[in-house]
Amino acid sequence: MLASKRILLIIGGGIAAYKVLDLIRRLRERGATVTPVLTRAGAEFVTPLSVSALAGRKVYSDLFDLTDEAEMGHIELSRSADLIVVAPATADLMARMAGGQADDLASTLLLATDTPVLIAPAMNVRMWQHPATRRNIAMLRGDGIGFVGPNEGDMACGEFGPGRMAEVSEIVAGIEAVLSAGPLQGRRVLVTSGPTHEPVDPVRYIANRSSGAQGAAIARALAALGAEVVFVTGPASVPPPGGVAVVCVETAREMLAAVEAALPVEAAVFAAAVADWHVAGASARKLKKDAGGLANLEFAENPDILARVAGMKKGRPRLVVGFAAETDNVVENATAKRARKGCDWILANDVRHETGIMGGAENAVTLITGEGVETWPRMGKDQVARQLAGRIAAALA
Repeated sequence: MLASKRILLIIGGGIAAYKVLDLIRRLRERGATVTPVLTRAGAEFVTPLSVSALAGRKVYSDLFDLTDEAEMGHIELSRSADLIVVAPATADLMARMAGGQADDLASTLLLATDTPVLIAPAMNVRMWQHPATRRNIAMLRGDGIGFVGPNEGDMACGEFGPGRMAEVSEIVAGIEAVLSAGPLQGRRVLVTSGPTHEPVDPVRYIANRSSGAQGAAIARALAALGAEVVFVTGPASVPPPGGVAVVCVETAREMLAAVEAALPVEAAVFAAAVADWHVAGASARKLKKDAGGLANLEFAENPDILARVAGMKKGRPRLVVGFAAETDNVVENATAKRARKGCDWILANDVRHETGIMGGAENAVTLITGEGVETWPRMGKDQVARQLAGRIAAALA
């Protein structure tokens, strides 16, 4: 799968850098050409000689190498690769990527490229959980940077938690997924996910129990098949997938604006649990509880995003897929919803509390199309996502 693929490998400074030596070996075993870039901090953990010996190529480290820079070597390096991999991606290196800095060879290459980038973060658990790092992660995901890991486990510092760099086999699998020309290669797809939060006042809102797990899994599965995915998500409790363009919203009206901005697309999957109503004239101040009195909330209808896109006369996606979360007469209600909304497919699921589906790890869906009704067995949400992504790929072929 990696035969003749050119990988530019940027080695950051962290104890996990020792794994990169094995990563180089595994990539070359699969036929890839690996061009290493060793940061100054990375050279504190692995030597240029060991990296060069395993890669079979020169190790680049200095932005101002006169021989290379006479021909704008940093531009050539950044453009000649099929994929740029950063491993380990330290907190500092991720921060510089997010900030668009270009103060050494590695950061300059990352800023000067239009090549896909996959990073394998590695850092102390507190650094990974720090708000500054979380902001940088969100920014990098929004820029389309792919992530593999980190994992949870024991660290060199003696602490335990998320921040341990992914294993070599996981990084190789991530590289293969990015570089494999899937059936959706070059096709742009939209996925909405998560709940929406409709404000009552500055501290209260109306929401639902959606975790966003199914929508995130669908986006991840479509990206694995090569699609360019725009992922519009409400305030979900699960992180967005890597390798997709993430647009974060709060309300249904914000989600509609983000969806319209993402068009045109070839397929749109509306997995978000969008609130049907919002509070008309939400208070700019916190509502106070008067003695013996109840707040009088007046509701207004939210825009119907699915129906609006499905009913477009110009620029409508070739395939529009909706979801129907039902608690009774699941198939009948979902079938009626498909006709009412005008979408091509609808996936119905039973979200009664006892099913554990909304917010849970599994799903049991019924696919309703113009050809009929197809009930899928209960399975993990990732498996549901892969099955749906395959059907979408076949429909667009």
